[in-house]
Amino acid sequence: MTLNEVTISRAILEEQHRALIDHLEVEAAVIGGGPSGLTCAALLGERGIRCALIEKKLSIGGGMWGGGMMFPRIVVQEEAKRLLDRFEVTFHEFEEGYYVAKSVEAVAKLTAAACDAGVEFFNLVTVEDVMVRGDGRVGGLVINWTPVEMAGLHVDPLTIACTCTVDATGHDAMIARMIERKGGNLKVKGESFMWAERAESRILEHTKEVYPGLFVTGMAANAVAGECRMGPIFGGMLLSGERAADLVAKALAR
Repeated sequence: MTLNEVTISRAILEEQHRALIDHLEVEAAVIGGGPSGLTCAALLGERGIRCALIEKKLSIGGGMWGGGMMFPRIVVQEEAKRLLDRFEVTFHEFEEGYYVAKSVEAVAKLTAAACDAGVEFFNLVTVEDVMVRGDGRVGGLVINWTPVEMAGLHVDPLTIACTCTVDATGHDAMIARMIERKGGNLKVKGESFMWAERAESRILEHTKEVYPGLFVTGMAANAVAGECRMGPIFGGMLLSGERAADLVAKALAR
């Protein structure tokens, strides 16, 4: 087989342009590809919901890659063990109720599950604003390339429309803060100190629709609520992503 460099370039450009055009209107947009965002997106895709996941970094996985202080292992508690089984992540019991998994495998299998469910990934894309029109709902996202933002270039963005938006941007709660800065009726309290038991036990009640059309999940949910952080235990992240998917599906009547 003789390879043609131009054909290779054309294949990449045509396929990715088609994917972007096909996802200029989606039912659900998940912002942030960490554990809660990946879980949410995978479960939405499995329901047949048209979902795009937007990640500002080159790689998917958020803080899960590094485990605890660059030791690539994560802990999941009893309540969330079923989700490790659900996504076929290998684990073993360390002590009663504490389960240890490889962070790299967990990211890989959550990502693969989302891909298998039909989720389209847009990495190296940043959300710089949201679209709120006369109905007062978040109805779209203003996007640009992350390198454009990093370089401080004045390049106008593009916009995609979405019925539901999920803020899975972690500690920063970026989408919620955008709405707060623009004068929306939303207060982001900011995350509190480390207290794993409290943070993990309360994250599901903080996972909710916090502004019309905007749902929060994972550490973004705790940051909006002013709740504690929990460190390298990830059961709450998985459960929160599952909860967010259920809420979005209900909002879409799916």
